[in-house]
Amino acid sequence: MAEPVEIPDGNKRIGLLIAILALMLAFSEMGNKQAEAESVAKNIEAANLWSFFQAKTIRRTSTLVAAEDMQTRLAGVTDPAVKAAYEAQIKRWRDTAARYESEPETNEGRKELMGRAKAAEERRDLQKTRSEVFEIASALIQIGIVLASAAIITGITLLVWCAGGLGIVALVLMGFGTWAPAAVPFIS
Repeated sequence: MAEPVEIPDGNKRIGLLIAILALMLAFSEMGNKQAEAESVAKNIEAANLWSFFQAKTIRRTSTLVAAEDMQTRLAGVTDPAVKAAYEAQIKRWRDTAARYESEPETNEGRKELMGRAKAAEERRDLQKTRSEVFEIASALIQIGIVLASAAIITGITLLVWCAGGLGIVALVLMGFGTWAPAAVPFIS
């Protein structure tokens, strides 16, 4: 039976550092995946809102064209009853076109849809930034794990300090990724 190998205290500490870095890596990857999923969801929401905006634009344009066409035909109408019916229809179409432009009570006019779509795009972009911050943190943690592992083999203490430093920087980045991703200046 093989006898247990005694692990020096320094290597135990490095092993603990590697375990902590691995735990941080798991959290960083989880944050990255969550931000990516939210980014995709917000991108779909923005695309749907822009499609709805486009449909309202087409409906509004066709309604205005119909009103203008009837307005042109109105000049040749002499019967007062027909003229009144034409004018009433023109008014209804223009009112409908105005409602397509802005409908605050349903939040589904072109104006409101544009605002909602732009807000969804901003949330998408924020989530993309958050994902990028977590990706950088994950990379730093992975490098830290490699450096700590190399320190066990080589016995170079500087590698342990570098690994710990990278872990601290990654932890700070994870904090920014969670609470203020737009504050990280080197992420676009």
